[in-house]
Amino acid sequence: MIRLDKYLADMGIGTRQEVKRYIRQGRVSIDGIPAKSPETKIEEKARKITFDGREVDYADYEYYMLNKPSGVVSATEDARCTTVVDLIRDKKRKDLFPVGRLDKDTEGLLLITNDGQLSHRLLSPKKHVDKTYYAKVAGKVTKEDAKAFREGVNIGTEEKEEWTRPGVLDILKSEEVSEIRLTIQEGKYHQVKRMFQAVGKEVLYLKRESMGCLKLDETLKPGEYRPLTKKELENVADENA
Repeated sequence: MIRLDKYLADMGIGTRQEVKRYIRQGRVSIDGIPAKSPETKIEEKARKITFDGREVDYADYEYYMLNKPSGVVSATEDARCTTVVDLIRDKKRKDLFPVGRLDKDTEGLLLITNDGQLSHRLLSPKKHVDKTYYAKVAGKVTKEDAKAFREGVNIGTEEKEEWTRPGVLDILKSEEVSEIRLTIQEGKYHQVKRMFQAVGKEVLYLKRESMGCLKLDETLKPGEYRPLTKKELENVADENA
C-alpha cells in the first residue's frame, strides 16, 4: 500500500505539495471517483489512478538503454547542459539516474534506471564487469601498447602512481589514426583516454559498446533510447546476482 500523494509524486506528476493541491482541486480520481485525501492508501497495481483524465500507471523500477550522444552530461540534473536523464522523455519515475558515467564527449551504451541495487552490482569493482569501448586514436597503436595494457599502465603521475588493472586491447586498424576495441573492468575518471596518454597517444573518438552482457542496440541512433527487454533484464540480473 502507498499513499496517493506519494504515488503521484513518484510518477513525476509534481512535488508532494503540488500533488496535494491537485487532489484538493479535484484533478485526481481513483477508479473514476474524485479523490478526497492525499493520505488515501492504495495498492499500486490494483487501482486506476487518473490525473486530469489521463491514467497514471505505477512503475517500481524503470530500465532504459540509451545511446548517449556527445555533448550530453552523465548526470541527473545540470544548470547549463542537457543531461542523459533529460533525454528519457517518456519516463514515469522522477528518480532515474545513469549507471556509471561517460565523459561529455563520449558516446554509446548507458543504462538509465532507478534500481540502486542493480547499479551497485554493475559498478562494484568486486564483480569485474567487462566494459568494451571502440575508439579512434591519433597515432599508430602497436602490439607493444597491447602488451602494456595487458600488464596495466600507470595513469597517474611519477609522484602519485595509479595503475590500471589488465585490459584487452584489440587493434582493428593501425594507421596515423588507429581504430581499436578495448575491454576493461574498471571505470576510473577518463580512464580510456588516460590509458592511451600513458603510451603517448590521444583518443579522438570514444564509444562504449557493451557493459557486461548488455550490448548497445545498434539500431539506436545517438540520443535514442528504449526500455530494456525482459530477456536483457533477466540476463543482467543473473550475471550480477
